[in-house]
Amino acid sequence: MTAADRPQPTNFIRQIVEQDLASGKHQKVVTRFPPEPNGYLHIGHAKSICLNFGLARDFGGVCHLRFDDTNPAREEIEYVAAIERDVRWLGFDWADGLFHASGYFQQLYDYAAHLIGADKAYVCSLSAEETRAHRGTLTEPGRDSPYRTRSVDENLDLFARMRAGEFPDGAHVLRAKIDMASPNLNLRDPVLYRIKHAPHPVTGDAWCIYPMYDYAHCVSDALEGITHSLCTLEFEDHRALYDWILDQLPVPCHPRQIEFSRLNLSYTVMSKRRLHELVTGGHVHGWDDPRLPTLSGLRRRGVPAAALRDFCERVGVTRKENVIDLVQLETCIREALEQDAPRALAVLRPLKVVIENYPADQVDWLDAPNHPQRPELGGRQLPFGREIYIERDDFMLDPPKGFHRLAPGREVRLRFAYFIRCERVVTDPASGDVVELVCSYDPATRGGNAPDGRKVKGTLHWVDAAHAVRAEVRLYDRLFSVPDPAGEDDYLSLLNPASLEVLRNCLLEPALADASDGRQFERLGYFSPDQDSRPGAPVWNRTVSLRDSWAKRQGGSGA
Repeated sequence: MTAADRPQPTNFIRQIVEQDLASGKHQKVVTRFPPEPNGYLHIGHAKSICLNFGLARDFGGVCHLRFDDTNPAREEIEYVAAIERDVRWLGFDWADGLFHASGYFQQLYDYAAHLIGADKAYVCSLSAEETRAHRGTLTEPGRDSPYRTRSVDENLDLFARMRAGEFPDGAHVLRAKIDMASPNLNLRDPVLYRIKHAPHPVTGDAWCIYPMYDYAHCVSDALEGITHSLCTLEFEDHRALYDWILDQLPVPCHPRQIEFSRLNLSYTVMSKRRLHELVTGGHVHGWDDPRLPTLSGLRRRGVPAAALRDFCERVGVTRKENVIDLVQLETCIREALEQDAPRALAVLRPLKVVIENYPADQVDWLDAPNHPQRPELGGRQLPFGREIYIERDDFMLDPPKGFHRLAPGREVRLRFAYFIRCERVVTDPASGDVVELVCSYDPATRGGNAPDGRKVKGTLHWVDAAHAVRAEVRLYDRLFSVPDPAGEDDYLSLLNPASLEVLRNCLLEPALADASDGRQFERLGYFSPDQDSRPGAPVWNRTVSLRDSWAKRQGGSGA
């Protein structure tokens, strides 16, 4: 059953939306996806994207894409472009609903002045260290700032001078005046504005004070008419502040914040800080490294967007934190690719085979379907000559019981071709390594069947030597060697040293010379052309193996 065939799952957020529409509380659903443009999106963001855009789509509403660009020191236009590209790739469109928090800077400033005028905010001149010392702990109340009693006029004057750029970074902040004894630390006079003399990617040097996320986010939601503000569980304790701010301001509406569990995936990390460290520290090759959980990395690896949407649907929306096994994602990828990926023959670790009774100047062109269950995808012809290559792992000099591939004196089937028998083995005189097999073929078995009814247990893939396309193939595996590296401070020491294996002498069937879409390399897995490919020098990435073998390999080579 494909994702399209499965019934639409329900969840507690969907039920809330249904109830709000049925009761008339809302006439139209308006959600938003509010990323910070300080890094690339990862698969955890995909869950939020699918949830927010999916709810709006299913209930006939709209979903905004709003960049929370309130920290210019960490934001770049590159990240904005990457985020837009990733959302579109996942299959969603924000239409006219593209916004930036920076577009509300004047309104946010005016609302902050309103809070000061209502004696609900004040300019505090404590240092960051002094502010922390005054905050208290989970068991001890905080202490009022000595600047909490500043008059409204003095606060308005100082706030205007902060805006005018009269003070250096850290000299003052604007704080909400709530309750320093609150058991919720987020309500102990949180900072709403700080001074930061840094140019902004959108507003340039127009501002030198910037709103904090908790303040800018809820006001932006209200200005956009958001009905359901969906966020992950770490913001549950911030909900009281979200509501407090909106209750004090003459905003056009008061959205409802609803929290759900974030998506955590095994054998990787999702923290933006740690992803930054992996990229800037050279542990991976950029934000789109196929080993990363970033959407750009998954796309480069060849993962179809439909597989990620299916995965997010299967994971579901709950309030229970857990770590999803990477195997579940790989299953969704395989199922999506199984439906659409044409088949191809490729040999990653070649072993030469000379068929001694095959005419030296003859080439057969053998028919092969592009997909065994989808005849509408057509077929192609495979060249077959006297010299071919098979996988080195498909031959053993002294095979154990249960090994059904090629061995001295043994007969096997070549996929779409003939039966061959190993007659002799050529070894390297110095190393003793097998360098060539001399085989014979049965011309009566063309197509892979024997007219006399004899059976063989092994079927091997192969590539014709004269027509083979040489390629580099990159085998990607789990980035970390343990399921939960995020829980370790020394997580970099847990990187899997075999997360990438590069094979540079692979041989592909000629139809793949200029292929631009993914294939299933028969018996090997699903592969996709990489952006590093050049004319005459293709590069392919392994998207996913045909089955999970990590547990058996126990952190092995990724082969």
